[in-house]
Amino acid sequence: MKEFFSSLEAILFEPFPARKIAGFKAFYDDFLHARFDFCHDANAKPQLSPSYSGFCQIVHPTKISRPKAPSSPQNIAKIIHSIAHIEYSAIDLALDATYRFRHLPLRYYQDWLEVASEEIKHFCLLQSILEELGFAYGDFFVHNNLFEAMVLTQSSLRERMGLVHRGLEAMGLDANPFVTQKIQNTPHPIKTKITEALEIILIDEISHVSKGDTWWRYTQPDKNAFINLLRKFNNFNLKGKIINTQARLQAGFTPSELEMLGTWNPDPTK
Repeated sequence: MKEFFSSLEAILFEPFPARKIAGFKAFYDDFLHARFDFCHDANAKPQLSPSYSGFCQIVHPTKISRPKAPSSPQNIAKIIHSIAHIEYSAIDLALDATYRFRHLPLRYYQDWLEVASEEIKHFCLLQSILEELGFAYGDFFVHNNLFEAMVLTQSSLRERMGLVHRGLEAMGLDANPFVTQKIQNTPHPIKTKITEALEIILIDEISHVSKGDTWWRYTQPDKNAFINLLRKFNNFNLKGKIINTQARLQAGFTPSELEMLGTWNPDPTK
């Protein structure tokens, strides 16, 4: 029998996307067929840099140009590249959540490996669109906000689930309808393929945020836990310009949380 966490470690730290994806698919097949032993007491290896740092140029988010309109293949590619980067980062987020937190129910590991599998599906869909446009993942600048959030929460399951999987991932629920609307304005025939990919991503991401919500609640947070999380990590924006209320409610947010989030301002001077 193979050991679960050491096998997963090799995939998590793999720096080449094609090898990471192929390695995960073989690993996931073994997992689904119960070919692993779990050694929960082995130490988890710290993440010191993003797995994509060898082929992506990382800059501050303000240095990344975001096209206002998909008026050219390059502008469309920039929009798709930014989403592909989020999805690739989310692969590592799901793998790290599976790898780093030990002594949890089997359902926990099933959930986050399922998320990793779906994030790979999303990334591959977007990667094929980039290739059709004549570009590749790594052709444009990226930021490492999700990686930074992952590092900051590496010692707390509650903070990881709350900040990353229930917080930052829910930002995608808010953004998806606006990106879809923007893509609809391009005359490029690839917009149909992009719209179909975004629909798949939205449906799956509701499930992913719901899993984050489930394991956030598993840690038994008190009624002030989410607002305290917002205060502690106030350098991260946890809501879009317009909150996707329906999707967030489906994912497990309560009406009172959404009301609080809608009025939340991380800058106490404003």
